[in-house]
Amino acid sequence: MSFNSEYSHLVLKKVKIRIYRSVILCDILYGCEIWFLTLKESNKQECLDVMVLRRIFGSKRKEVTGDWRKLSSEELHDFLSTPGIMTIR
Repeated sequence: MSFNSEYSHLVLKKVKIRIYRSVILCDILYGCEIWFLTLKESNKQECLDVMVLRRIFGSKRKEVTGDWRKLSSEELHDFLSTPGIMTIR
């Protein structure tokens, strides 16, 4: 049986996304209905959310220059088809 590394990479990414949605996002938002968030705490939550998603999706290569760049938070949430964490809250 041959091992297709491209397929396993896609499966791994799908598993990471499911873990993100079911565990990490729930942990970040736990109890937020009763919180009074300051702007600083809100920014920390957003940074943690984007950091985790960047680890899952990695960097993107620019087509013209070939340089690598970080994905923006809007691009990350577009990949997931979900709104940002502060919109969910």
